[in-house]
Amino acid sequence: MRTMSPDERRHFLSERPRTMKVATVRPDGRPHVAPVWFALDGDDVIFTTGENTVKGTNLRRDPRVCLCVDDDMPPFAYVQIDGVATLTDDLPALLHWATIIGGRYMGIDHADAFGRRNAVPGELLVRVTPTRILARAGIVD
Repeated sequence: MRTMSPDERRHFLSERPRTMKVATVRPDGRPHVAPVWFALDGDDVIFTTGENTVKGTNLRRDPRVCLCVDDDMPPFAYVQIDGVATLTDDLPALLHWATIIGGRYMGIDHADAFGRRNAVPGELLVRVTPTRILARAGIVD
């Protein structure tokens, strides 16, 4: 097993669409984990969620978050990011990022439709600024 370089980590996170698991903290302290689609903006991680979802509600109360993206095929790899989430309901920003995310996961032909469907009142844009990153590759070589 080895630690990924920052360039390897960015490549791993952006080379193909992988689902990211988002862990937030419920009011009673229990964790909540949900899969999301995401994009990168430098080292920041961007995703969207509904303001009334469990993760949206949790993040408004407590912006601490843990993200994990993994490759479940040998030789196995993962990136785990602890961070702080900033939330906005700015519709132009939501449209911009939802369109990028839609294109990444659904293909460029569906990007605009995905962006417009998700850039509506009640949706939140989440930007996670990392406070700690753990990136490992070659777990089973």
